[in-house]
Amino acid sequence: MKEFETVEELIYYSYANLAMAHTAIDRKQSKYETFNYMIRAKLFKGLKTGSMNMRTIFDDEKIKLETGSVCNYCGSTKELSLDHIFPQKYGGKDNAENLIYACKSCNSSKGAKDLMEWMEYRKQFLPLLIIRRYLKLTFKYCQENDLLHQKIKDVNKMELPFKIEFIPTVFPKPDNLVLNITDKISD
Repeated sequence: MKEFETVEELIYYSYANLAMAHTAIDRKQSKYETFNYMIRAKLFKGLKTGSMNMRTIFDDEKIKLETGSVCNYCGSTKELSLDHIFPQKYGGKDNAENLIYACKSCNSSKGAKDLMEWMEYRKQFLPLLIIRRYLKLTFKYCQENDLLHQKIKDVNKMELPFKIEFIPTVFPKPDNLVLNITDKISD
């Protein structure tokens, strides 16, 4: 497994892996190919050098509106409520960027857990667009709180609205992933 020293490197690598997985899904691949690894390498390098940027959270807000009223975790349309991606208990904001629909079952199962910690607990990879939103929120929080250049081991000891050790750096094969929960429902 790849080792990272700073928070920024870790987030960038996870985001680059996300792009790699996204392109594989778009191309309906069952496994990653050279092209996908090239996408990851180019994006990771571009993010680190500043020649490329993460897309804005506004892109995710548009998708949230298009998705409509479904649980972003399981696709249910029953007993929906708003869920905080970053739990308020740990400093997550009560704003649109941090809110998505979740059914009562998923919302209570997640509780105040970190979203990626909950994903690991469930042993089920979340839709990529939810992970993308999580990574953007993590990056924004770290940027606003001057944590990007901090060492991971130091940030790991802090109480934050996310858990740095659960940021995904390895993604399953593309045929085990969905981009958005509505993609899974329409299959």
